[in-house]
Amino acid sequence: MNKHLIFSVFIGLFLLVGTACKSEYEKLRTSTDTELLLKKANQYYEQEEWAKAQTLFELVIGAYKGRPEAEKSYFYYAYTHYHQQKFMLAAYYFKNFANTFPNSQYREEADYMEHYSNFNLSPSYRLDQTYTQKAIDGFQLFINTYPTSPKVEEANSLITKMRTKLENKTYKEAELYYDLKQYQSATQSFQNLLKDFPDSPHAERVRFLIVKSYFNWAENSIFAKQQDRYNNTIKYSKNFLRKHPKSKHEDELNSIINKSNKQLKIIANVGH
Repeated sequence: MNKHLIFSVFIGLFLLVGTACKSEYEKLRTSTDTELLLKKANQYYEQEEWAKAQTLFELVIGAYKGRPEAEKSYFYYAYTHYHQQKFMLAAYYFKNFANTFPNSQYREEADYMEHYSNFNLSPSYRLDQTYTQKAIDGFQLFINTYPTSPKVEEANSLITKMRTKLENKTYKEAELYYDLKQYQSATQSFQNLLKDFPDSPHAERVRFLIVKSYFNWAENSIFAKQQDRYNNTIKYSKNFLRKHPKSKHEDELNSIINKSNKQLKIIANVGH
């Protein structure tokens, strides 16, 4: 019996405290005391109660417009979105902060956090990479604007990480064109990859698939188009062998060159 009584008292106290805390926050939301609201917003922020801090900052930021308190309040307000993983809104508010307070001591950090928020929106390489490119461009602008910032090294590292993601997307798309026998699109995509990512770890395979794509494209072309495509096959085969002289693909490429030359002779004889 005593155990049940103690348990009931404990539950009652727990509910009472919970209700009291809720009542305090609800009272704050309806308060017109801006100084109290700002004080409590900062307290909630320091306690990492981001949602509560965000709500209270929303209530007071307008009231402090033009006053020193507005700057830090808005900066914290942007961070409350970031800490709740609302990265799209965080990027928006960090950017807005930097524009509103261009001379702020927090300007550099806000600029960085805008781009870092976009970085957090960057999805798997299989998906649309709009935010990836946006973050890359943003970090590059940050590096150019703040070349001595301690964040430059991290920004460069993140750019490299995101460029690798873009590279993988381009490579997989080009490979898909090849697998679907869309050889014209495959050659263009593989060539664009080497242009955009000249140091790609996929470079050898990409150059090999360019040759294969041109050869298969030539084989499946109408007669009038074959000469140009067989010539490109030979051109890119020789380019591959110059760049990768000890490649495991050497024998196959030499075979492709021989086949292409034979076809070119046939085409030349038909022309005469």
